[in-house]
Amino acid sequence: MTDQVPPPPQDEEEENEVIRAARELQAQKEAAEATEAADKEAAAKSGKKRGWKTAAAAGIGVGSAAVLAALLYANRDKLK
Repeated sequence: MTDQVPPPPQDEEEENEVIRAARELQAQKEAAEATEAADKEAAAKSGKKRGWKTAAAAGIGVGSAAVLAALLYANRDKLK
């Protein structure tokens, strides 16, 4: 039977590209949700529908985060 050694402690400040991309994606999603909520609140006050610019900005933000994550994943061996 092999000796089971616990993994070395992870330094919480250490961040690889996948964790960074996931954190950036989460931040972009939160920003898009906040923008959407603010837009809905403004629309409720003025009686208008949500603006197309907000939807486009949220779509571009999420899409660019997905592209960034895919590129980082594809180039993960080259970064070392």
